Amino acid sequence: MDGMNTTHMNGTTAPPPPHHHKMMMMHMTFFWGTKAEILFSGWPGTRTGMYALAIVFVFVLCVLVEWISHSRLLPPAKPGVAAGILRSLLHAVRMGLAYLAMLALMSFNGGVFLAAVAGHAVGFLVFSKPEEAGGPYAWKAASDLPPMSC
Repeated sequence: MDGMNTTHMNGTTAPPPPHHHKMMMMHMTFFWGTKAEILFSGWPGTRTGMYALAIVFVFVLCVLVEWISHSRLLPPAKPGVAAGILRSLLHAVRMGLAYLAMLALMSFNGGVFLAAVAGHAVGFLVFSKPEEAGGPYAWKAASDLPPMSC
């Protein structure tokens, strides 16, 4: 049997029985509601508590991106290969977290969008330094990495 058609005793063939997969509709516009799918299949599902946890996760994720963007995590070192590799790894972590936040936003859920914007705003408010207003190259004095740009 080829798995595509079913042969009956009288010699006729019929298409395979339909599979009853539970498909969740993917939104292509913003929507409001707690029934969303964010980052992983089936998460947070239909439970309001899990949706609230997902919103908190996105908020913290965005605050973390801002913290990495505005902090000095690496010890001051002379320019060299090792310092360049450490900065590259730190940049990779920051970009990975930023892309994870972007993927969460692709759920098109309004609550996730507001949590991401609020997380970035709170993170910027808490972690930015006054000297960062000094121009495009002031980041060298304030953090390990240059500011993210679109």
